[in-house]
Amino acid sequence: MTRVALITGAASGIGLACAERLAAEGMQVVLADVNEKAGSEHARRLGGTFVAADLSTRAGCKALVAAALKAHGAVQVLVNNAGYQHVSPIEDFPEDQWDRMIALMLSAPFLLTRYCWPSMKAGKWGRVVNIASIHALVASPFKAGYISAKHGLVGLTRTAALEGGEHGITVNAICPAYVRTPLVDAQIADQAKANRMSEDEVIEKIMLAPAAVKRLIEPKEVADFVAYLCGEAAGTITGAALAMDLGWTAR
Repeated sequence: MTRVALITGAASGIGLACAERLAAEGMQVVLADVNEKAGSEHARRLGGTFVAADLSTRAGCKALVAAALKAHGAVQVLVNNAGYQHVSPIEDFPEDQWDRMIALMLSAPFLLTRYCWPSMKAGKWGRVVNIASIHALVASPFKAGYISAKHGLVGLTRTAALEGGEHGITVNAICPAYVRTPLVDAQIADQAKANRMSEDEVIEKIMLAPAAVKRLIEPKEVADFVAYLCGEAAGTITGAALAMDLGWTAR
């Protein structure tokens, strides 16, 4: 049986790497993103399906899963990856940015999991992988929205894992340190502005300072971990917030 994998934020970065890796594993991939041009091109290249979706709305989440089910009849794998960053002190943090970040990075994973759940239960097998962040486990200043959403995502992961176990569904969160993606490139620029540093100094003195391994993570490395969690060999791993953090939390 060919399994169907739905990946959000799949037009670039970690999401694209996950789509490529899962397609290489023989899965039928559904790529979701707001970037229609890039998403459509990558879906064609991978022999998959692209769905344009605004996941900051309930209607957008519901329409995405409905489209995937209409195209393929089932969804066995869900990778919740879509997200973005905003850097600002709490006293200046825009309220609309808070609302959007919580909607996209916490409410959307809940809704997509909820809408895919019946399909997974019916097949008595499912894999949900939430792309969290090392900032789901620790905090940094100026990232209230992002860190709150990612901490909440770990709670959602654990709760869903407890409910899914009897149905053959595993739910896990991967918590990587900084990955070389367009999102991180934007964070570097924001941090440089906020801290009045050069971008090279941000990488060296902020991003890599807590790490034992002094390099950025590549998207493919995260995708390899996702592929493992989506396979049969990882059937005993569920409810875990798995640090992929270059030794950040070893201190």
